[in-house]
Amino acid sequence: MSSREVIVLSVGGVRFVTRASTLQQFPESRLARMVNDDDREFKLVNGEFFVDRDGALFTYILDFLRTLQVSLPTDFSDYQRLQREAEFYGLYPLANLLSQEHLLKPRLEILEVRFSLQETQTFFRIFGSCSTTIEALAEQITVFTGQQSGQGWNSPFPSQKPLVPLPLERPSHHDMVFLCGTEYSAGDRFVARYVSIKPDNRKLINGTNVLGLLFDTLLKDGFRLISTRTVASEEKVECYTFERMKRAAGLAFMVNQTPGSSGVAQARRSQVQKGK
Repeated sequence: MSSREVIVLSVGGVRFVTRASTLQQFPESRLARMVNDDDREFKLVNGEFFVDRDGALFTYILDFLRTLQVSLPTDFSDYQRLQREAEFYGLYPLANLLSQEHLLKPRLEILEVRFSLQETQTFFRIFGSCSTTIEALAEQITVFTGQQSGQGWNSPFPSQKPLVPLPLERPSHHDMVFLCGTEYSAGDRFVARYVSIKPDNRKLINGTNVLGLLFDTLLKDGFRLISTRTVASEEKVECYTFERMKRAAGLAFMVNQTPGSSGVAQARRSQVQKGK
């Protein structure tokens, strides 16, 4: 590569190396003009462009230019400072987006698991403040059902019959209901319901085991348990409350760089959020 294809910048003492084409994503930005030697404020010293700005924040500026997406850490809080940096570099589509912090800030998400252990069956009801999380969880959870005779049930080697998947009950977009265990059907037959939670391949019939696997799934997905309480002692209903900070949906930019264009960018969501 020629020296002009690779650009070295020293931003506030932090060194960055990137392609010239990356800095030219927005032709009217100051970084693009810098590459074309059309902005005198950026001094070329020993082959490196010196920029007297915040080097830590430039990390996010460069990431945006490389990916054309806005992706900030969940604990990020310097929206106004980053907006000023974007304005300094002439990246106005990014600056305009940063002025709308609510589009980028992660939000607190609450999820409740209600668990009722009866004699032979266990009832679950899961409610979430974000419907997309409930939908994703519903795709992971499958209830299988099958019938078994009483004689076969008590046998140490019961006959294996194919299990049939059942759709989960969805009272609303924000909750789901399912159960596991056994119930008396007719004659000497029982109906058994098993629960499977992906990516685990086991089919569990014991409610306590299902609850444990559900907890493991939620904890691995970034939730943390914040409270446990008894909702109805007579019915043995326990409620477990989880929370997590959910990152906002990604925002991608489409840049129009056709001949004669002004490098106008339009933002679009790379993920659709249905939950409120």
